Parts: sequence; structure tokens; C-alpha cells
Amino acid sequence: MGVSMATARTWVERWERQQERYAVDREERFTVIADIVEHVVVGRADPLLLDLGCGPGSLAARLAARFPHAEIVAADMDPVLLELGRTHHADAARYVDTVIGADGWTDLLRLDRPLDAAVSTTALHYLTEPVLLRTYRALASLLRPGGVLVNGDHFPPDAAACSELTAHVGRRRSERSGSHACEDWLSWWDAADRAPELTDLLDERRRRHALHGGRGGDQRIAVGRHAALLRRAGFAHVAPVWQFGDSTVLVAVMGGADGLSSSAGTRGR
Repeated sequence: MGVSMATARTWVERWERQQERYAVDREERFTVIADIVEHVVVGRADPLLLDLGCGPGSLAARLAARFPHAEIVAADMDPVLLELGRTHHADAARYVDTVIGADGWTDLLRLDRPLDAAVSTTALHYLTEPVLLRTYRALASLLRPGGVLVNGDHFPPDAAACSELTAHVGRRRSERSGSHACEDWLSWWDAADRAPELTDLLDERRRRHALHGGRGGDQRIAVGRHAALLRRAGFAHVAPVWQFGDSTVLVAVMGGADGLSSSAGTRGR
């Protein structure tokens, strides 16, 4: 069910363009996530990073370019996107086929040491609250003391009355940047469905969605509720570090002596 390098490049490039339609300041968000990882892994020769819901490797590829000595594990359940990533961004990560939040999903990662950071962008919002809590607990068990979970996504504010306001601000920013004119998510998949080289992968994708019930859609869990779930899961500290509209980068830090404070102190001198 493999694809050619030329086919993978074409579809990944189209994926990148259509994703700009949805993620406000997408490249800035990627850069902020990498900045956080940089702070956490300073002084580590071979950091271990996990990209959750990696898709075709967009974030993994940017992290690999920024941290060439890092070991990156990229996890997703979508056979189409995984194959595109394995082909187009082959050297960026070790791609793992697993259903995030399902029983035993972390066993398939085959990690041989604790993670320094787990990162995700616009990938976990479809998890229901019980599955999200279970996923956060699993990640807490995989991270070293001082390690971080960094999640960039659209989080509605805690005050429901403000949710339309923050979403509107994000939409207007997207319109000014011109990204609203890009191909949308449904159009991308409709076009992919007509691509002969992707037929077998798409058949497998449909089979898996039928088996697992597909994605449940955006659960619209507020940022404060995410923070509460992360603390319940065992994270010591949670804070948003970047936001525009409802597009937010949320960071959760594991407790322990080997934390952010030690590296922050040396950098501040």
C-alpha cells in the first residue's frame, strides 16, 4: 500500500496548505512548541520526543530540523497520513500506527526510556473527556521528571460567553492572512479519494474508522478543564504560554527535581 515519493510530496504539500486554513498562525504555533522543547532538552545529547496525532509528519519534520540529534516517535492511527509521512518525511521520525487513548496504545510506541517531551497540535480535540484523562495519565507515566506535554490546539475559553468572541478573532486573523482561501479539509479528502495511488490506503482508513467508530468530532473542552484533567493525571504545573483567539499552546510539566526551574535559572544569568 506504499506511495511514490512524488505522490507523497504532492499530497503533503496540499495538506500543509489546507491546514493553514484552520490553525491560526500555524507556523508561529509550531515555532512556539519547538521553543518549549528547546528549553526542556537543553544540555541533553539525544532527547526523546513523542508527536501525538502526527498526521503526515508536519510537526515531526519541523522538530527534526530544529533538533537533529533528537529521537522522535510519531504516532497516529490514519494509514493514509502515516504512509505520506513515512515517505515524504522518512528521516524525521519513527512512525507508529496506534490508536491514541485505546487500551495498550502506549505499548506499541516501544519506548526504551522516559520521554523528554510529548507534543501535539490539533490532534487531541476529538477525544472525549474520559479518554482524554486516560491519555493524559498514560503520558504522565511516560515522561521523565521535568518533562512536558505541549498541546497546541483550539481551546474554548472557560467563560462560555467569550467563546464566540475568541473564535471570531481567530477567523478574522485567518481571513487577513488569506489562508481562508485554501483548500479545506473535506475537499482535500474528496480529492484524495479520487487518487488511484491512495485507493488501498483509503480503503484501510474506512475499515479502521468503522472499527473504531471514527473520530468523535471536536469535543470543545475548555482550556481550564484541560488544565484540571492534566493535574488529575499527575502533572504538577499547567499553563498556556501562547494564544491568539482560541488558538492556544498549553504546557503541562511533570514534577521532580529535574524540572524547568534548573535550566531556567542558568539561562537567566
